[in-house]
Amino acid sequence: MMVFLTAHSQTIEVCSDCSVKRIQEAIDQANPHDTILVKSGEYHEGNIVIDKPLKLIGIDFPIIDGDHDNEILTILADSVLVDGFQIQNVGTSYIKDQAGINVVKKDYVTIQNNKLINTFFGIYLQKSQYTKVINNEVFGDAQEEMSSGNAIHLWHCKNILIADNHVKNHRDGIYLEFVDDSRIENNRSEGHLRYGLHFMFSNNDDYISNTFYDNGAGVAVMFSRGIKMKENIFQKNWGSSSYGLLLKEIYDGEITHNKFIENTIGIYGESATRNRIANNDFIRNGWAFKVLGSCMDNVITANNFAGNTFDIATNSSRNYNKFDGNYWSEYAGYDLDRDGIGDVPHRPVKLFSYVVTRVDASIILLRSMFIDIINFAEKVTPMFTPATLLDNTPRMKPLSTL
Repeated sequence: MMVFLTAHSQTIEVCSDCSVKRIQEAIDQANPHDTILVKSGEYHEGNIVIDKPLKLIGIDFPIIDGDHDNEILTILADSVLVDGFQIQNVGTSYIKDQAGINVVKKDYVTIQNNKLINTFFGIYLQKSQYTKVINNEVFGDAQEEMSSGNAIHLWHCKNILIADNHVKNHRDGIYLEFVDDSRIENNRSEGHLRYGLHFMFSNNDDYISNTFYDNGAGVAVMFSRGIKMKENIFQKNWGSSSYGLLLKEIYDGEITHNKFIENTIGIYGESATRNRIANNDFIRNGWAFKVLGSCMDNVITANNFAGNTFDIATNSSRNYNKFDGNYWSEYAGYDLDRDGIGDVPHRPVKLFSYVVTRVDASIILLRSMFIDIINFAEKVTPMFTPATLLDNTPRMKPLSTL
């Protein structure tokens, strides 16, 4: 065995020509806080269990293969580092959440610079705190929801950092349930069957500078409080019931400086309360913002609505939210005093959008002259759309959302 001694730990090398040829053997021989260097090659060892604090470092991306049968790395110790591996071919299971890397009730774990391919569940954290998942690629080949897992999955966790990862082609890209005080930053999540990011019952989390592209739906935020979502991109999340961002039973959140581009629905709000939605761009969406009558006390201000088929849609004749100080590309008012603010309020809800929310098939009439006439008539004398849903200070030019 090749051992490099230091004052407090040793380094063990693993390779086909080394005296230690198996990763599990090196783990079993190591003392707490040792470093294990795994050289390039392919390792077929079934389920590898890390049960002591260690640094497990791959040189030139050694491959650890689960042979479509096993979970690959199971971490049962605090203060573990896994860095620089290609982890592939986890077995699919309908009774167990098998993962490429599974952290079970342990803290201060770092998982970074790895490639996970066809891993069912990619990286799975359960009841973990102060863990970091940084700069990993997690690529799947999900064909249907029931036989696929999530790329990064967190359950009952706290103070987690998920940053700079690229996740693709799973059921959900990043899934969080009962996850508090955590930060999801600068990830790219694309091509998932269901959601790019999906989280529930999670409070006081920050989601910053992520990209959610071409998913079944972009992001679902449900039953949560104190969420900050800023500087994210929601793009090309298309489908008959798709959206860039779903807000359901979410309270006291901040949604700022995001871009919603070419989604079926930019934001869909249901029972969303006391949220601030400001300095966002809504560009070329089907519906920029669908706000149901159950949404209350939200402030929607300083946003740009440009080139959307419908800017605002609602299913209620009443409005309990504030829409002021936004730019609307369809605003046809004037600014005689040249202060940059329209002199007459803007009514962003078209009668036709109100009709479509009740009769989906009516969308085929979208470009007809008849629809233009009824929209104009409703704008002049509102009868069906909420009379109080208007922007009293519409901006004449697009606002900076940086």
